[in-house]
Amino acid sequence: MAAVLHAAYARRMTAAFVFIGFGEAGAAFAGVAPARGYDLATDDPARRSAKLDDFAGAGVAACDTAAEALGGAHAILSLVTADQALIAAQSAAPLLENGALWLDMNSVAPDTKRAAAAAVEAAGGRYVDVAIMAPVHPARQSVPLLVSGPHAEAGAALLAEIGFTNVTAIAGPVGAASSIKMIRSVMVKGLEALTAECFLAAHAAGVTEQLLASLDAGGAGGGWAGKADYNLERMMVHGLRRAAEMEEVVKTLDALGTGSAMTRGTAERQRAIGKLGLAAPEGLAAKLEMLGTYGKGEAA
Repeated sequence: MAAVLHAAYARRMTAAFVFIGFGEAGAAFAGVAPARGYDLATDDPARRSAKLDDFAGAGVAACDTAAEALGGAHAILSLVTADQALIAAQSAAPLLENGALWLDMNSVAPDTKRAAAAAVEAAGGRYVDVAIMAPVHPARQSVPLLVSGPHAEAGAALLAEIGFTNVTAIAGPVGAASSIKMIRSVMVKGLEALTAECFLAAHAAGVTEQLLASLDAGGAGGGWAGKADYNLERMMVHGLRRAAEMEEVVKTLDALGTGSAMTRGTAERQRAIGKLGLAAPEGLAAKLEMLGTYGKGEAA
């Protein structure tokens, strides 16, 4: 017991920051400064071993409970799934040290972040709205981040201190940074979904090469084969997570009252391809062949 207590104490004393949630983004952001973390997956016997390996491989000390991870912590990066972002903030709030910075880096709607901020601030913490504006790989700590809210400057300084190199504090309340992220996703993830719809139809009709030639002839730089290959790869690998994000984008647009019909379709298309669970092969033709074989009906 003494050894266990000593290990927990050591984690608290040496960690510069804490991860709540440790998936792809957490692993990408680890390694620059000492850190510890907690992930719900460690509570599941079927997933615990693999998740502990993820922590160990990234050099992050794994904690058995959120309370252990948060004890004495003054900087917390929340990197959970979109549907858990508010739950994580609300459940962690009573465990936070007074004045602790809760950096909410999840891709959720501004209203979701404002609700999370209310819980954190009521408990004496300081909430920072952080938007991750590009894929975390290969950029890792150089990925562009936007931060907003009353503690944006403190949050930006902390992020720089623990190794992030492309952080911009913007004017505005909690929700300003996430508004930019969510509304940008209408275009970025929507183009991915349109790519799938367009090129799967071309593949089924046997006119992919002719379509590519036509698009390239009328395009403004860059080859469509490469764009389509990249967009389909993102959907095959991250479609389910992107669908969850797009549901938050729908909430954002509905709150603004500007309409969300196209974005609802994007969420459906992202989910349909993501739930196939297919490993993305090399090359556009191979991806189209795989999706054409396994995705009929599912990707409709």
